[in-house]
Amino acid sequence: MSRPFLLGLTGSIGMGKTTTAAMFTDLGVPVWDADATVHALYAPGGAAVAPIAAVFPQAVSAGAVDRGVLKALIAADKQALSRLESIVHPLTTASRDAFVAAHADAPLILLDIPLLFETGAESALDATLVVTAPPQVQRDRVLARPGVTADQLALILSRQMPDAEKRARATYVISTETLDGTRAAVQNLIETLKARHA
Repeated sequence: MSRPFLLGLTGSIGMGKTTTAAMFTDLGVPVWDADATVHALYAPGGAAVAPIAAVFPQAVSAGAVDRGVLKALIAADKQALSRLESIVHPLTTASRDAFVAAHADAPLILLDIPLLFETGAESALDATLVVTAPPQVQRDRVLARPGVTADQLALILSRQMPDAEKRARATYVISTETLDGTRAAVQNLIETLKARHA
């Protein structure tokens, strides 16, 4: 039996990644969400809580990982991020593998991974999809979020791989300027991939 086609989704902040992933879900494609997985790992009873408590005891309170404390620790200690990643990455990879195994009969699976290229995750995928929008549209969307300032946006963008580089590395690119245009592009891509791997 043929295995599912694995499509990785990524995009910079404000590019419409969450909206696009929801469109895949609406069209019946199983979607694994890296961010949601990490939230679950950090929540009470999550698999990352005990190993993080062992390395960063101050980052765990009430049986859950405090992301704010963790962020401050990472900012203060250059080694902290790699130590954290050595705990979290194997757990997220295991979650992803289990999700793919659970949907082994699906023709297509979407893997929503914010740091797809930064973590080298594309090596385990069949293709990658980057969502994009013009810089002004991106800026307007992000600054419309509660409490986000222009300075915060500039800092976030400085830490993310530039949109142009993501687009250059992607197998497929979808512009998310309009909902209708995005939905049509998602539909076309799903049909193309299913036909190619039927």
